[in-house]
Amino acid sequence: MIPQHVTIIMDGNGRWAKQKGKNRLYGHNNALESVRECCDFALHKGIKYLSLFAFSEENWNRPKEEVEGLMQLLKKAIDTETDGLIQNGIKLRVVGDLSKLPESLRNLVHQVEEKSAHNTAMTLIMMLSYSGKWDITQAVNKILAEAKEDPTVLDKPLLPADFEKYLATAGIPDPDLMIRTSGEERISNYMLW
Repeated sequence: MIPQHVTIIMDGNGRWAKQKGKNRLYGHNNALESVRECCDFALHKGIKYLSLFAFSEENWNRPKEEVEGLMQLLKKAIDTETDGLIQNGIKLRVVGDLSKLPESLRNLVHQVEEKSAHNTAMTLIMMLSYSGKWDITQAVNKILAEAKEDPTVLDKPLLPADFEKYLATAGIPDPDLMIRTSGEERISNYMLW
């Protein structure tokens, strides 16, 4: 049976580069080809959702030059891959605290999301500046803001299906398969719900 949703924690690129005597950004740059291959594979196998944990909330704590390099790499990837996404019928959805991204990257992300919004062959979900704890916290804050406007929101028990609507991942099915590219066996604050 083909899984509906495969998610990949992109991990180990910096360590791989260091083993080759290169800097961490060399590893991140080389990961682009792997991402392209994963997208092609998923599309051709009929996987409807492919999510990539590309940049975690905790990644902002990395050295400034590495973070800036990763932001440039994300921009480059969007620039070079958008036409292919559109031609292959892939919808891009970006999930995370995008307020922390540089404005130019944020604008570019929104443009590609709009261009690809009607595509139906596959949904590619890029998790940028994402963490499971952030997602749950922002969902609770949305509920509290709604309750300020309408206190009756809190009159009935909140069921899991009700809560899920407030998550940034709303509308994305739970993953059927999770892959961590480094081989480690931890979820690192990813999709905790």
